[in-house]
Amino acid sequence: MNPLRWFFLGVFSVGAVAILIGLVLIRQGEGFSAREQPTAMERWIARQARALAMPAEAKSRMNPIPNSPEALEEARAHWCDHCFSCHANDGSGDTVMGKHLYPPAPDMRLPTTQQLTDGELFYIIQNGIRLTGMPAWGSGSAHDEEDSWKLVHFIRHLPQITLEEKKAMEKMNPKSPDDLREEQEEERFLRGEESHDSTPEHHHH
Repeated sequence: MNPLRWFFLGVFSVGAVAILIGLVLIRQGEGFSAREQPTAMERWIARQARALAMPAEAKSRMNPIPNSPEALEEARAHWCDHCFSCHANDGSGDTVMGKHLYPPAPDMRLPTTQQLTDGELFYIIQNGIRLTGMPAWGSGSAHDEEDSWKLVHFIRHLPQITLEEKKAMEKMNPKSPDDLREEQEEERFLRGEESHDSTPEHHHH
């Protein structure tokens, strides 16, 4: 990192600390409940911190995986299993988990995400974002890196995702025990079998 970058990083850090102290003073009467929406200042600080934390070489990395129907299909299945709970199948973040994170999961169809470079998206998937709910999915393996690059293609596809795709993805999402039980009961009903969950009545003579 060159001296000029260190200088600006120092200036930003001092300014960020001062702003945070001000936020603490302002929030003393309200607290820092995760139920509150982030303020405009908090969003700005988060964006600047993410930009400074991103290595310069990460931004310029090109996606080595060709964008193909097969790559999108694999990424779609990966998304359903790993990303759905916070980001939703369509990238809107409209899930119970996504809406209750602080900050909430972003709508990845919007320019804030779509204007990031492929290298930035890849870096975020691999390394996560501190002080948010975004985990680091990278393990250092070539297979994980390939999966992450395919996910970058899928993120680019989110603004054009179709209703048919979303319906197909719902079948691939992880199922809770209640969901599995309900599906089994529906299958038994369609086969004309009686449910064994009901408790038989006892008749007293």
